[in-house]
Amino acid sequence: MIEPTVIARLETAVAAQPRKVCVFWGGERITYAELMARIDRYGARLQAAHGVRPGDRVGILLKNSPEFIYALYAVLKSGAIVVPINTFLKVPEIQHITDDCQLKCLVVSADFDETMSRVKGVTVVPLRDLGQRALASAPNWPPVAPTDLAVIIYTSGTTGKSKGAMLTHGNITSNVRSCIEALEPSKTDRLVLLLPMFHSFMLTVCIFTPLSVGAGIVLIKSVQPFKMAMREIIRNRATILVGIPQLFQALADARIPFWLHWVLKLHLAVSGAAPLPGETLGKFDRKFHFPLLEGYGLSEASPVVSFNPIRGVRKPGSVGLPLPDVQVKIFDDHGQELPTGQVGEIVVSGPNVMRGYFNHPEETAVAVRNNWLHTGDMGKKDEDGYIYIVDRRKEMLLVRGMNVYPREIEEVLHQFPNVREAAVVPKPDEKRGEVPIAFVSPVEGAKLDPGEILAFCRERLADYKIPREIRVLEVLPRTATGKIAKLELKKQV
Repeated sequence: MIEPTVIARLETAVAAQPRKVCVFWGGERITYAELMARIDRYGARLQAAHGVRPGDRVGILLKNSPEFIYALYAVLKSGAIVVPINTFLKVPEIQHITDDCQLKCLVVSADFDETMSRVKGVTVVPLRDLGQRALASAPNWPPVAPTDLAVIIYTSGTTGKSKGAMLTHGNITSNVRSCIEALEPSKTDRLVLLLPMFHSFMLTVCIFTPLSVGAGIVLIKSVQPFKMAMREIIRNRATILVGIPQLFQALADARIPFWLHWVLKLHLAVSGAAPLPGETLGKFDRKFHFPLLEGYGLSEASPVVSFNPIRGVRKPGSVGLPLPDVQVKIFDDHGQELPTGQVGEIVVSGPNVMRGYFNHPEETAVAVRNNWLHTGDMGKKDEDGYIYIVDRRKEMLLVRGMNVYPREIEEVLHQFPNVREAAVVPKPDEKRGEVPIAFVSPVEGAKLDPGEILAFCRERLADYKIPREIRVLEVLPRTATGKIAKLELKKQV
């Protein structure tokens, strides 16, 4: 039996509860029936006015809004392939994506009119055009097979130009099913969607998953200012908060009024997209009465690989156990599996692993070997099968021939009083090869003394791991997806 796609799952939810609200957007309440009607309207316009056909690549360049969901499903139902575009990219980066995957067209809101005037060779579909009254012809919804491409997600490209990870309907469907088993969302749940919708973590966990089980989405335009986002979470009685470590760090450090615990309906928090410092998890657990689960994933795996379990042991510092149907092993440099506790490269196998990189067969051959996705992340597994991320292989430093993982140093820095954020990057050194340089930012209103931090590190780290220098910044630079922008920091050393 072929598992229903996320399209079929949405259609089932619409048929079962057409009047139920599925998207909470400011003061607007959008029901399942209204959602499907708007998807149909968008599909009709894309097909009749813009010639979208099965197999075409259609870009979406939109800020957080319900229109993103309409366009997303309209493209998928048309048998075409969605290419979500990072809204923080500059013109040359957008040009690279449009050229690399030969976009048929690009759905754009007025926010990006000036940007798109400088991008060449792509047909722009203004959002206002899709919102018009449907054309006389009904949309044509072709059958969609699990092997058909659904989404091409462009990776951040930390080692060069970004590459498009090709995810099939089967990849996404399997990852959604696994997330449903791991997080156990029900029809009564309302998931918070406040990070950028173009991110693969948001697509799977906060759009496809809730709409596949008939749940609701509390859609928030921006995480800034956080007070406004929190107000929406409370007002719309959200039950599951999905975020990144920075968000949970802010919550853990915030002064929470006593009455907030009475009005918050949250029963679960999920952290992904970047490592969650153990110190943050500890603070959060002491302050709130619901679990915070750290997970792990990457775009090439649709994207979720593991979560700490809701029931059972949550291990601080661990990204949990592999999802159902997903296998995780630790390999050495020769492709051999390492025993428990030893550090090597994390490799992933399962129905969620991408087909490959679009138009990059050589890169695909390096990333996926013998059905194992080589993540480039260094980690280990304990005797219970829990996964621990040590660091990115590409971020590892070689200090006098010794491996140094920035995350190990960052965990120590996070333990120092009043350190809000920490990041360690390499600096070339004639004698040592490389040395670690640490950047830290203070909690609001606090001061940090680099000398005191160094003394703190000396008590907790081997000499060769101690940062050569501590630099204090009020705020560390971040990428569009909330990760600390280490490439920017490297330019400063």
